[in-house]
Amino acid sequence: MGWLQRLFGMEKPQNAQVNPSPAPAAASGEAIPPERVGLNGEYDQSGLAKRVALAFDQDPELDDIDTLWVAQLGTTVVLKGKVPTQSILDKMVSVARSVNGATDVTTDQVTVGK
Repeated sequence: MGWLQRLFGMEKPQNAQVNPSPAPAAASGEAIPPERVGLNGEYDQSGLAKRVALAFDQDPELDDIDTLWVAQLGTTVVLKGKVPTQSILDKMVSVARSVNGATDVTTDQVTVGK
């Protein structure tokens, strides 16, 4: 089971992207904030967390870790749970930071070890 399925109960949408172009502004003329851009460029309250989950799904080293969860607080990606090694956690932080809209990644709720 992939990250999107496990965390959000959804299959990867067709044409889903980690860093899509935001959809055209709504009638209000306001642009979608980067942390609220969904998998296909639409507005999504959890857009950043979903795009980080997609990025984890696309990395063969990270796609089968099922003891970690991804959330977001504004532009901060929150990782919580357990990972097997520090190097895996470091890679997850690096991947999460590469997602457009992420300004920080917190790992204080992550334990490392078997």
